[in-house]
Amino acid sequence: MPRLTIIRIRDLIRSLNYVVSLHAAEELEDDNLTILDIENIILTGRIVERQRDRQTHETKVLIRGRSLGGRAAEVVVKLGLTGALYIITVYLV
Repeated sequence: MPRLTIIRIRDLIRSLNYVVSLHAAEELEDDNLTILDIENIILTGRIVERQRDRQTHETKVLIRGRSLGGRAAEVVVKLGLTGALYIITVYLV
């Protein structure tokens, strides 16, 4: 599978080809963030880390950016089996 780049991630966000996990939705609510904040963090942020799962060998990407309100936050994403971007979690830094 090709390397997941910030350009590819942003294209998936712009085309609304993403799924928000239940965990990420709960974190949004806990941190008083919205879907638009996730989009802004990804569209204006940068990849700061790549993590590889030892069991599944999936690669997760950590993106650091700012919410619409200017708060520093991070989003963890991976590419789903269907080719959609899967938002694993989001949190304030």
